[in-house]
Amino acid sequence: EASDTLTPQGIMAVVDMIVFDWKDFLSVQDKKMFLILESLQDPGNLGTILRTGEGAGIHGVILNRTSVDPFMPKVIRSTMGSIYRVPVAIADDLTQVVHAMRQLNMHVYAAHLKGDKSYFEQDYCSDICFMIGNEANGLSDELADLATDYIRIPMAGQVESLNAGVAAALLMYEAKRQRMHN
Repeated sequence: EASDTLTPQGIMAVVDMIVFDWKDFLSVQDKKMFLILESLQDPGNLGTILRTGEGAGIHGVILNRTSVDPFMPKVIRSTMGSIYRVPVAIADDLTQVVHAMRQLNMHVYAAHLKGDKSYFEQDYCSDICFMIGNEANGLSDELADLATDYIRIPMAGQVESLNAGVAAALLMYEAKRQRMHN
């Protein structure tokens, strides 16, 4: 009765949530790869991004407070367990996060329709962060303007943009591919 699904698995637990501070992410010693998600609304997209991010080797995901709750049941289920292995932080001000990353000489890429270069024309072998915006509106101008580069995913036909989860997957796996060959 406590479950939000029609056919629950019969197991329920109450646990403390691990709270991450995005500032701690910046001390990662490996080649950093992060995602900033602005006002993402679809729980399935966030779950897909976390699951795919784990596979691509991402170090963390940073959301703003207007994004979907990363601990809601639909997100948890769609991560297939990745929520427990990929650090997720919620920031009050994403512009502050981007400024801090740029002070550390990280490349911050805005996935944006205004991008001049295709996502596969960039070098992702240094410390990087990809910014993905809201499913309906994309990134806000305020946040996108802070990026070191705008990148775009080329489209054929009449498609304007991709699902946020798919776009994030393409970017993270291109970075993973480049890093494996360098």
